[in-house]
Amino acid sequence: MTGAAVVGGVLTISLPAVLLFACSTAGVLLLGHSLGSHRKLIHNSFQCPRWLEYTLVYCGVQVGLAGPLGLLRQHDLRDYAQRLPECHDFLRHGQTIRRDCWWQLNCELRLRKPPAIEIEPRIANDAFYRFLERTWMLQQLPWAVLLFVWGDWAFVVWGVCARVAACVFGHWLIGYFAHNHGEMNFEVQGAAVQGRNIRLMSLITMGECWHNNHHAFPGSARLGLADDEWDPGWWVLCGLNRLGLVNELRQPADLPERAELRPCLSASKARAVPQSRRSSPLQAIS
Repeated sequence: MTGAAVVGGVLTISLPAVLLFACSTAGVLLLGHSLGSHRKLIHNSFQCPRWLEYTLVYCGVQVGLAGPLGLLRQHDLRDYAQRLPECHDFLRHGQTIRRDCWWQLNCELRLRKPPAIEIEPRIANDAFYRFLERTWMLQQLPWAVLLFVWGDWAFVVWGVCARVAACVFGHWLIGYFAHNHGEMNFEVQGAAVQGRNIRLMSLITMGECWHNNHHAFPGSARLGLADDEWDPGWWVLCGLNRLGLVNELRQPADLPERAELRPCLSASKARAVPQSRRSSPLQAIS
């Protein structure tokens, strides 16, 4: 995909093709990765009709990272490992940026004693998700055919190859910085890895850059918790909620308290945390 995007992109560049790339990439990252794969499938932070869930998760497959079950297993393994007192460098993005890039995009971590990662039966036994898991790479082909009919090879290169390459590289790059550089509003005590907030990336990541907030409240559908923490994914969920398509949007106040969670009031860039009714970190940001 990357080779086709680089070579074919130079040969077929045009304004319509670049606009297609921008719109399709933003669409699959927002609806697919952020809402479908991450906030719904992995964390179940909101409820919606099954047809909408399927649509969002299908868009997530178009990102090109993995099938829905494989992505869920990998995410759960990372979450489990990062909460431990020690974490393998592969799972914590703990090497130099060059080596981490090679590891994450080309290598597979094989553990001698892997933890048991159990996927709930509602997802693991779902026929549609099992189909997507078997065919996730092939799911790019129907769109490639449609785009070829619509705009010839330029649309295939920019609407499929460049989109997938940008999504995969971008996912790794944000993951690297969100675990190594940025602001911290909260600390999860005892965890080997702390998430970081990458403020300038809020729009381009659809709100996924507020990773310190997410480490603190993984079950929250809202990732940008303060008024100045822009979260396009949350904005879309609120719009769908007004339309009656989604409900039970979980926020930090709806989650169980975590004794290990502490506000980072001493951090140089941390903003003032208002007092809560229960003096709990879960109520620290509304």
